Amino acid sequence: MFLTANLLVPSPFVFIQLRACNSRRRRSLIHKHVASARADHLKTRLRVKVELSFSTSLLHSASVAHIEKTDQCDNLVGLTKRQIKICKKNLEIMESVRVGAQLSVAECQWQFRTRRWNCSTVNGTKIFGKVLSDGTREAAFVHAISAAGVAHTVTRSCSSGSLGRCGCDRTVRGFSPDGFQWSGCSDNVAYGTAFSKSFVDARDLKAARGHGNARALMNLHNNEAGRKVIEYNMKVECKCHGVSGSCETKTCWRALPKFRLVGSILREKFDHATEVQPRRSGKRSQLVPMNAYFKYHSDTDLVFLDSSPDFCERDSQNETPGTYGRQCNRTSKNIDSCDSLCCGRGFTSKTETVMERCDCKFYWCCFVKCRECEQEVEYNYCL
Repeated sequence: MFLTANLLVPSPFVFIQLRACNSRRRRSLIHKHVASARADHLKTRLRVKVELSFSTSLLHSASVAHIEKTDQCDNLVGLTKRQIKICKKNLEIMESVRVGAQLSVAECQWQFRTRRWNCSTVNGTKIFGKVLSDGTREAAFVHAISAAGVAHTVTRSCSSGSLGRCGCDRTVRGFSPDGFQWSGCSDNVAYGTAFSKSFVDARDLKAARGHGNARALMNLHNNEAGRKVIEYNMKVECKCHGVSGSCETKTCWRALPKFRLVGSILREKFDHATEVQPRRSGKRSQLVPMNAYFKYHSDTDLVFLDSSPDFCERDSQNETPGTYGRQCNRTSKNIDSCDSLCCGRGFTSKTETVMERCDCKFYWCCFVKCRECEQEVEYNYCL
């Protein structure tokens, strides 16, 4: 939220002080107060710019066709000097970063497709609008899914042989306690998460040092939560070897979880995110639950600082589209219901004719034949 011009006016408390001062002292206090207000205003604008730059750098890179030349790193809006340096030194990996950004945007939109906030782009250009400017649950999810997206695609690129500087994880060797042999190409999740941490976290590391900025601490925690969800959900895939398909011997490898699973887990973490506040602990600051009776968050839990708006109405200033015209479910009792999604404004229904497969029959051997039938379907849209 941006500060408005009226914040530059001295407060009533200052006016009370001014009555007891001479004119020179009065002018001095006014100038001092106005200067302080302007400084706070600039700090707020800077904070908003810094938080939004996460979306305009990592996420907005999703709209770039390809990242193939070092001068493109300089042109990516919002990157810090550290991130530009990493970009130029790891140009072949930046294509995976771009794909990871696309993956995270698509997954966010899928996971929240039935909710008031649905990760929608604004005018098809600005990704998520200004939703990242405050430390809300939505910002927490965006940071987590974005860091996970980069880790996932970089790891996948390593295992596929697309990157010259990394490959399969060769540290998984020998026999497991279950008796199978570790072999094949295990996904190199260590490299993928390390690069994600190096590149994505670069923006907030400096601000989080010592008695760090609470928002930077929040961002770093949620970034790491996204990566940890991948690490903790690595799966084991196996292949049997033997005569006529028997499983006399079995070789196995560690594989990445489907990104849809990662998104689903993070969405559940979003629903149960912990509201936190900064607290000094020795020479450092840490985030602790706002409610002292709540359990401390784990390394995969999402945390947030600020309450979310209801996202019901279109807000041009904060670039949220509202829910007008969104399709809803009139019979549902869940969050996709017309009552919930339309925020009590009501909805309109339209009947449309669609072509669907019908009267399907199985023919031996081996195909299914169907007819095309017209069906009338009712759709409901928020007013």
